[in-house]
Amino acid sequence: MSARRQRVCVLGSTGSIGTNTLDVLARHPERYEVLALSAMSRVDALLAQCLQWQPRFAVMPDTAAAAQLRAALREQGSRTEVLDGAAALSEVAAHPDVDVVMAAIVGAAGLAPCLAAARAGKRLLLANKEAIVLGGALFINAVKQGGADLLPIDSEHSAIFQCLPEDRSSWAQRIDHIVLTASGGPFRQRDPASLAEVTPEQACAHPNWVMGRKISVDSATMMNKALEVIEARWLFDLQPAQIKVIIHPQSIIHSMVVCRDNSVLAQLGTPDMRVPIAYGLSFPERIESGASRLDLLSSSAGLSFEEADERRFPGLYLSWQALRGAEGSTAVLNAANEEAVEAFLNRRLRFDQIHQINASTLAQLTPAADEAASVDGLLNLDGRARRHARQLIAAAAA
Repeated sequence: MSARRQRVCVLGSTGSIGTNTLDVLARHPERYEVLALSAMSRVDALLAQCLQWQPRFAVMPDTAAAAQLRAALREQGSRTEVLDGAAALSEVAAHPDVDVVMAAIVGAAGLAPCLAAARAGKRLLLANKEAIVLGGALFINAVKQGGADLLPIDSEHSAIFQCLPEDRSSWAQRIDHIVLTASGGPFRQRDPASLAEVTPEQACAHPNWVMGRKISVDSATMMNKALEVIEARWLFDLQPAQIKVIIHPQSIIHSMVVCRDNSVLAQLGTPDMRVPIAYGLSFPERIESGASRLDLLSSSAGLSFEEADERRFPGLYLSWQALRGAEGSTAVLNAANEEAVEAFLNRRLRFDQIHQINASTLAQLTPAADEAASVDGLLNLDGRARRHARQLIAAAAA
């Protein structure tokens, strides 16, 4: 830990990861200060955060929302500078005065600022799994070339990271495979034949975690876990066959490493995202997170495990299919899923049709040979996949 306070940029500060990050930071004012905050369109929420934290910068990609925030901050006498446009996210992520970037923007929009932070050599706390799912090798190469310190914030990947030694060069010799755990979401025991009747409200009612609407739907379909399989492949340099998924309804064991000698290392804790956030902020130290302490003796339910049922969660298995496909296939899957989930939340698509859109887009759209080699190529591929998915959604809704 340096003598001065670490300057933190929180991208997506009004979402669940962003607000939990600010909660952890508030517990350690002697260690951290907030240099930049960002939100897409929630002016009132970002205004309140700016008034509390007085960051140097606030970023809103939406120009109209930024103008509202700028006027409101001026009325309050705040000195926070409001930046607008998507490029401003990358600007603050790579700012020379920033030490730590929390990447908590949901979706493909997080790719460019994540790459900017990586190339600038920041400590990059990756909660935006879509950036690595979309970026793949391009993203990992940017981390290596920039000398960035990449730390996973998803509870599952943080658990794997916490089970491994600090010397990353030894990981390949230690790991036989990893096991990502999944709660199973709200429909773990529901008859798959009834999933067509699921409403957005039901899909967003996660039994263990408090999350945003898009991520909650992904958890209900297990596409969240599919994206985590892809993320794990890149974070830990694993072959797809080295990544397993099992259902663990209690969300106490967050994931496991199975070593070459068949020892199993696991990280346990209460289901609270402040734990991986605090670990990412302070690594290799540990600081108080605000999470409640796990008391195994008071848990009457015990710990149980189930196979991930392909009939109930077919989307999970698209992850291995995409990893076996042409480079860029994972970007296609991610784009299709974002479009399908948005259509479901807007009641233009049934819950069970989300998988149909994702599977069809992945099967029908093949990335060009060079599309995954650059940001522009990936964004072009992302756009092609979205257009294709929207056509399928329109046909399904007709």
